[in-house]
Amino acid sequence: MSVIASNSRKEKEYAFTSRMSIMGLKTGGKYKPDNCISRSNVALIIPYRQRKFHLKIFLRYMHPFLQRQQLQYVVFIVEQSNGSAFNRGMLMNIGYQEALKQGSFQCFIFHDVDLLPEDDRNPYTCPENGRPRQMAYSIDIYDYRPTPKQHLGGVSAFTVTDFQLINGFSNLFWGWGSEDDDLYRRVVHHNLTVTRITDNEPAFANIVRYRMIDHRKEKSNPGRNLLLDGWKHRLINDGLSDLSYKKLHVLLTPLFTQITVDIQQTSQTSA
Repeated sequence: MSVIASNSRKEKEYAFTSRMSIMGLKTGGKYKPDNCISRSNVALIIPYRQRKFHLKIFLRYMHPFLQRQQLQYVVFIVEQSNGSAFNRGMLMNIGYQEALKQGSFQCFIFHDVDLLPEDDRNPYTCPENGRPRQMAYSIDIYDYRPTPKQHLGGVSAFTVTDFQLINGFSNLFWGWGSEDDDLYRRVVHHNLTVTRITDNEPAFANIVRYRMIDHRKEKSNPGRNLLLDGWKHRLINDGLSDLSYKKLHVLLTPLFTQITVDIQQTSQTSA
């Protein structure tokens, strides 16, 4: 376990929750700095299922991190109930749609629960329209080698306008893998430019490093490559436009807004 993860576990839960409340964190994981007007109102969307250990570390690390950047933000945990294989892309779409029912956001940061940014200078602010940001530039388990240019997984930021334009993530990728590759193709197809903060300043490479919390690898999707080959034919009818789910409950906890949903893999969503 990394030093970051270890340090994030030391404080007792009640003590941490109380400290966050004193710092201004509201029920539902909502924060707004009281000494300035934040330029970004961000919804952080985390897809989740049976990762309690990771979630505890993530929340204890990320709330202080985001507050040090003086961001206005809300943390949404989108939990998939037991049953079908995990569908990361669909959970991201659900988080986006449900968050917009609760407030007006300038942008969304789609974030895996097992990734932690190492440097406070890594900006979690909103990207420009037309320029979604790839944020997980390098990760410790890959010896901090830069991720490929086509990589749009792990952590990424979109304005509302851009995410709506590309019709969100595909809903068809059940199990691990390739939903982020499909997302990248949607972005390029709509003439959007994927950016990294290292584009104009390579020296910033040390700022956008991430630690990955140890975890068991998810079962991969055996049909992901075939699905990916047909990405262009699904652009209009696969994504936000055909999103279908059953909302089981919405729970406002001291540290996050939890949205639990039931999603089922049918012949229409697996072909």
